Amino acid sequence: MELDKKLIQQASKGDIGAFGTLYHRHRDWVYRLAWRFTRNHELSLDVVQETFAHLLKKLPDFILTVKLTTYLYPVVKHIAFEMKRKNTRVIFDDNALTEQAFMPAPTETTDDLAKVLSVLPVAQREVLLMRFVDGMSLREIAGALSVPQGTVKSRLHNALETLRENPKTRQYFLNQ
Repeated sequence: MELDKKLIQQASKGDIGAFGTLYHRHRDWVYRLAWRFTRNHELSLDVVQETFAHLLKKLPDFILTVKLTTYLYPVVKHIAFEMKRKNTRVIFDDNALTEQAFMPAPTETTDDLAKVLSVLPVAQREVLLMRFVDGMSLREIAGALSVPQGTVKSRLHNALETLRENPKTRQYFLNQ
């Protein structure tokens, strides 16, 4: 956190290299998070670009009071959902509909972790991923989601309990 604070201070003073360092330190994390929300490579790249443009616009008045990932999480989430919403189109072209009819249906695999986690409500799945994939602390998650820390603990506990009781979860990890 201290390095990011220092880089933000330098970037606020016009140091383009400091902003570049921030970008390189966090772009992969932003991309993975954007992918989690969009499931689309191009959209995820656009989210990365928009996220750092957002951060750049905050300078020179921006003061980092939490980890940068804690600050960026809701920004990435909002941008990803907005881009996904804008890019979701209903196709009315008959030729396009015909082409889609010949596309193979996605195969269902029982070994897919995303499918196993899909049994969880969205709020519980989000907290679980933030904790164990993103490595965020309970306090950081609470800050990123703007919810009390007790809510984070409850969601995490309920998510783990649901996964413990679900036979699909056991089957997934037995097959790994």
